[in-house]
Amino acid sequence: MTMREGRLPLLVRLSLVGVCFTVVVILVGAWTRLSDAGLGCPDWPGCYGQFVVPDAGTAELHTPDAPLESAKAWVEMSHRYIATALGLLVLGLVWLGAPLRREKGYPWGVSLALLGMILLQGAFGAYTVTLKLWPQVVTLHLLGGLTVMLLFLWLHLRLRQYLTGRSHFGWLRAPRRLTPLWGAAIVLLVLQLALGGWTTSNYAGIACQGFPTCNGQWWPDTDWSEGFHLTQTVGPNYLFGQLHAEARATIHFAHRLGAIVLGLLIVLLYWRYARESHMRLPLLALLASYVSQVALGIANVLLWLPLGLALLHTAGAVMVTIAMAFCLWQWRHGSILSRFSSSKPIDSGGIAHA
Repeated sequence: MTMREGRLPLLVRLSLVGVCFTVVVILVGAWTRLSDAGLGCPDWPGCYGQFVVPDAGTAELHTPDAPLESAKAWVEMSHRYIATALGLLVLGLVWLGAPLRREKGYPWGVSLALLGMILLQGAFGAYTVTLKLWPQVVTLHLLGGLTVMLLFLWLHLRLRQYLTGRSHFGWLRAPRRLTPLWGAAIVLLVLQLALGGWTTSNYAGIACQGFPTCNGQWWPDTDWSEGFHLTQTVGPNYLFGQLHAEARATIHFAHRLGAIVLGLLIVLLYWRYARESHMRLPLLALLASYVSQVALGIANVLLWLPLGLALLHTAGAVMVTIAMAFCLWQWRHGSILSRFSSSKPIDSGGIAHA
């Protein structure tokens, strides 16, 4: 095994670490938002001009109109520290993979996409603070975090595929093309995640009281134009939100409707593809994660959005996203890999024998 080949197992492990680390970053970001610490530091990338949380006197000299709340500032800075560490991990993956970039089948494009996305995510983090929690940017920041996680996951799966079949890449059949059903599932999941981000960034988590009705009505009073007015003014402080009650109820109600439609589509995916043996368990995991997420959403409404449950609801969104991505991968590649791995022995270094 050459030195370049020896990097492959390390890249596989680091990409999996990246998936887990990104989940941690997403959850710490959710904790920051849910504990109202998103503006714990009024500037970026430092905190009152420092790279550690300063004392109250230093903070007052730097930004007199934003009094220091030390606990919130430390929550915000902790999020920035671990996000920076995640960025360094991405740089490490790109550096380690660079010598392999010209080899056929190596997922260099995914690595570069991951690098570009982590840089964009850093910009979203900066604008989240400088634009004072503008809901559009907060929502994009959440979606960006999930995208980074999916790119890490896709890179990990592609690297495992490459490690297993590197010597026989041309032997493998092309992955199955997306069907309209899978395309609809992807689009609906993205829309539902965006609705979840829009709900939390506009502080609409308990705008609909009660379940299954919303404020005692099956179809509540709504204001769709204001609830989904995507060109809200830049400038005001959006901590705790700026929308009126009907607009927030509209956002929350739309999130509920989206959950119903997504659930029906997941059931349809199971009915259509569970007959394929390699798809049954991934689809069951997707169904289970979806049901758990719905239960957490209901509990959050009925218990008035306690911090722990709200954080679990974010974790549930992460799990549904991972489960959907893995189902898609398994449908496109799983049967191919299973046939290949059963017919080609693997040596101790993980490279297939001819």
